[in-house]
Amino acid sequence: MTSPTEDTVNVRYLVDDVQAAVDFYLTHLGFTAGPAFPPAFADVRRGNLRLLLSGPASSAGRPMPDGRTPHPGGWNRIHLLVDDIAAEVDRLRAAGVEFRSEVVSGPGGRQIVLDDPAGNPVELFQPAV
Repeated sequence: MTSPTEDTVNVRYLVDDVQAAVDFYLTHLGFTAGPAFPPAFADVRRGNLRLLLSGPASSAGRPMPDGRTPHPGGWNRIHLLVDDIAAEVDRLRAAGVEFRSEVVSGPGGRQIVLDDPAGNPVELFQPAV
């Protein structure tokens, strides 16, 4: 499958409050604003990532045929590369951002998971040198 936007990666996050989510990604994580139709939907972009923020009033928030209702959270997450994880953690903590974990180290680098305002996880990752 090809399209004019094949270099763009599109990820959808369900959120409780579209404007709060937009503000979070623009203020704290370096995204830029795309089209917005709050309270239903907005998108934000960072590099080739287009993050679709869908509120309860969006089509993505409608109940499934079996009655389940989509909701934010879980553990699947976007993965953002950073140059200095310690500095990013300090900056975000000072701004009141909630983290799910402390920084952990592995063979590929160091990572930490934080939550957006709806409880969706975002991983910050500093590759090993």
